[in-house]
Amino acid sequence: MNRSVFFQPADSWVGDLIPFEKDGEFWLFYLHEVRSDPKPGTSWNLVTTKDLVRFEDQGVALHHGSESDADFNAYTGSIVCDQDGIHRLFYTGQNPQHLGSDGAPLQLVMQATSTDGMQTWVKHPELTFGAPAGYESGDWRDPFVFRDEEAGLWRMLLAARHAAGPDRRRGVIAQCVSTDLETWVHTEPFWDPRRYITHECPDVFAWGDWWYLVYSEFSESFTTRYRMAKSPTGPWTVPERDSVDGRAFYASKTAERDGRRFFFGWIASKEENQDDGAWQWAGTMSVLEARQNPDGTLAFALAEELVESFWEEIPATFGRSLPATMDVPDGYSSLVSEEVLPSQFYAKTVLQIGAGTTECGLLLRSSADGDESYVIRLEPKRGRMVFDRWPRKATGDAQWNVSGDVPFEIELERPCDLGPGEHTLEVVVDGDLCVAVVDRQVALSTRIYDRPQGRIGVFVGEGSATITDLEIRKRTDN
Repeated sequence: MNRSVFFQPADSWVGDLIPFEKDGEFWLFYLHEVRSDPKPGTSWNLVTTKDLVRFEDQGVALHHGSESDADFNAYTGSIVCDQDGIHRLFYTGQNPQHLGSDGAPLQLVMQATSTDGMQTWVKHPELTFGAPAGYESGDWRDPFVFRDEEAGLWRMLLAARHAAGPDRRRGVIAQCVSTDLETWVHTEPFWDPRRYITHECPDVFAWGDWWYLVYSEFSESFTTRYRMAKSPTGPWTVPERDSVDGRAFYASKTAERDGRRFFFGWIASKEENQDDGAWQWAGTMSVLEARQNPDGTLAFALAEELVESFWEEIPATFGRSLPATMDVPDGYSSLVSEEVLPSQFYAKTVLQIGAGTTECGLLLRSSADGDESYVIRLEPKRGRMVFDRWPRKATGDAQWNVSGDVPFEIELERPCDLGPGEHTLEVVVDGDLCVAVVDRQVALSTRIYDRPQGRIGVFVGEGSATITDLEIRKRTDN
């Protein structure tokens, strides 16, 4: 079996990522999730990659503290390199036994340094600090540090909460500033929309004439969002499509290489490895490449390196040659391959969608008749791409007990422009992972557990579409 193009450590999971680019290589630090009982402390582990397809597991990078230390859990943060070439690692220290004045487990900003190129880290507990008055002590995490050259200082952003106000709208990206990366002064909030419970894993970067603020929230949706501004001090505006992916891809943070910007996050696993299982914290690492549209908004797609790693064509026959038009103004039609596909593949289909079409898309791991499958469905009338599956969950034995009132997998909905004309749908399927992208603009990631194999198909419902191209490729490890 080919190795996966998505990284996950043996017998454990990837939590929040802290990406850092060094000499053309990505150093991907991450929270190492074990899921044992009693729950151990959390350390930072490290995986490195040069091509975003092959990953080298480097093991533990920053060890968590003892059961009595403030950093029994070493949670998310960031890394910068100072003017002397010293790497400085800022992280969240938390110990569930250490409570703040408000009774919540303290979250503290802590620091470690490396003078040997990030091979080893020395902690500096004397530089630890917590939330100031007016903020909750248990939400002071995910320090993101960046250099503001115009202001001549370092800025630290923190996922924080005001101590007062409506409970689900106290979230704020707090801010501290420093000139030496050691002494930090609390200042006015970096972003204070009074909209979410909190803004996890904040990240800021400049690209051309724009600045981007990235954060993850779980108030309206479990998802990563972004905002845009012409300066790091705002004002921040909401793009038309402000989310990076759907429910399954979370806590993504970014790194740049050669003018390209990548979002590194994790695709959540599900309880008992079942489609109907509840989403879990942490999962398998995944990367999306961002592209900047002419208006400054961001498009999200598969990294070119990942796409190019699938190079060997998989023949597929459908009983009709392509291009093929399916015209069903008041019905449904599908074409399903005669071949069962491998568990890992890349597929790209080009669809010429007719005006007024209700739905079209891809069937994945389908039965021979196309009735049972996973579904990547484009819905032009609703301007969205959704993930669906059939059969859906049943609540009993009667015919009407099937969950026909569930329109798709809830939380796996992505808005996109699907006007009449040509659209390209790409998908990578790798074991129980699936990432779909439409027009290299909108991405949707998920898990697919219950159907380990099947065919591929295309379909149209209530409308017309011409399948002008369908390309399927696999990888062959050397």
